[in-house]
Amino acid sequence: MPNILPFRAVRPTRDKVSLIASRSYQSYTQAEREARLDNNPFSFLHIVNPGYKYHKEISGPERFQLVRNRYQEFKEDDIFIQDPKPYYYVYRIINREGEQFTGIIAAASVEDYKSDCIKRHEDTISFREETFKDYLKTVGFNAEPVLLTHPENSVLAEIISEITKTRAEFEFTTTYRDTHYLWLLEDEAKINSIQQEFSAMECLYIADGHHRSASSFLLGEELKNQNPKHTGKEAYNFFMTYIIPEKELRIHEFNRLVTDLNGLSKEEFLIQLDAKFRIENRGLEYFRPKKKHQFSMYLEGEFYSLQLRKSEYNFKDATSKLDAKILYDTILKPILGIEDLRNDKRIDYSHGKNGMAYVKGKVDEGAFKIGFGMLPVNVEEMKQIADEGLTMPPKSTYIQPKLRSGVTIYEFQ
Repeated sequence: MPNILPFRAVRPTRDKVSLIASRSYQSYTQAEREARLDNNPFSFLHIVNPGYKYHKEISGPERFQLVRNRYQEFKEDDIFIQDPKPYYYVYRIINREGEQFTGIIAAASVEDYKSDCIKRHEDTISFREETFKDYLKTVGFNAEPVLLTHPENSVLAEIISEITKTRAEFEFTTTYRDTHYLWLLEDEAKINSIQQEFSAMECLYIADGHHRSASSFLLGEELKNQNPKHTGKEAYNFFMTYIIPEKELRIHEFNRLVTDLNGLSKEEFLIQLDAKFRIENRGLEYFRPKKKHQFSMYLEGEFYSLQLRKSEYNFKDATSKLDAKILYDTILKPILGIEDLRNDKRIDYSHGKNGMAYVKGKVDEGAFKIGFGMLPVNVEEMKQIADEGLTMPPKSTYIQPKLRSGVTIYEFQ
C-alpha cells in the first residue's frame, strides 16, 4: 500500500522555466556545459556547478554549501517560487523521436522504500549513498525525481486524460528538441482519488534512481533519529518521484565494448567461445539479435551471431536468465578476464539507442578490440528480479524518460 502524497513544489516562474531546466550534469560534454554556463545565467547548472563562478573545481562539503547558496539566491531573486499548497503534478515529455511519457510527480515514503513496498532491481554503492545523503542534508532539496512505475490503472489514466486537455502551467521545448508540459492538479476530489488508487496497489517499482532513493532513505533515518519530536509527517520522510505506467517505460540495453582479447588470438578466442555458443560469421552484414540469449559480436571488421548453447548453461533464477548476466558468466569473466564490471578500465558501455553501428565505429577506429550487443530487458523481467529480491548486473538497462532538473523541486527542510 504505497503512500504517495501531493507536495508543495518549488518551481521556476513560467517565463524562465525553459531557461532553467537542464539535463543531468554528467550528460553534457565540457564544451556544452561551459556554453550554457557562459550564456545562460538562469541555467540550473549554475546551482549544481557553483565553482564555475570562481573558475575553480570544488568538491565535497564545500561544494554542497555553495550549491545551497546558489539555490537560495535563485529563491531570493524570485526565480524559484514555492506553491502555496500541496499539488500532484502531471508531467508529460514528448521526445525528439515522438515518444510520449506522461505521469504524476509526487512525494513517496521512505518507509515504503524500507519495507520493500517500493521495489528495487539494482545494487547501490554505499559510498555513493552516503555522499548523496550528505549532499541532500546540506542543500536541503532534491531537483530530480526518482522514476517509479506501476501497472496500467484506468482511474489514474482518466484523471490524467482530463487534465491534459486543459492549458498546461508549463509548456516549453528544449534545444534537445524535447517538449515538456506540466499541469497542477489541485482538485481535492481528484487528489483523494489518486492517493487512494496508489494506496490500493501492492507495490511500485523503481525504474531509475536507485541511489537517489537509497540516499533519501538514509537522510530520513538520520533526521528522524535527530528529531525528538518526530511524527512521520516531516518532509524528510518523503522523496520526489515521477510515477508512470509500465507501458510508457522505454528500456534500452547497454552494449559492451572491450579493449583486448585478454592475450588470446582471434582464433583462440573463437575456439573458447564455441564451448558455450553456436557461432555464425555474418561478415559485413549488420547484425542485431532477434531473440533472447542471442548476441551480436563485432570483431576485426566482421559481425558474428552468437546463440547460447542452453545445455551448457545453468538457469537458476531470474537474474541468470538475463542476457547481460549470461554474457558476463560465459565470456566477459571466464574468457576476457573482466570481473569488476563497474571499475575495470578494459570495458565500456554504449546504450542501445546508439545501436551496433556505434560499437562498430569504436572498434574500427581502434579504441576497442571487440563489441557485444544484446536485446533489452523487458518490464516483466525487471519486475521479476525485484520481486525475487535479486539485482541486475551493472549497466543492464538504459531507461527513459530522462527528466530535466529544476522543473519541480522538493525541499526536505
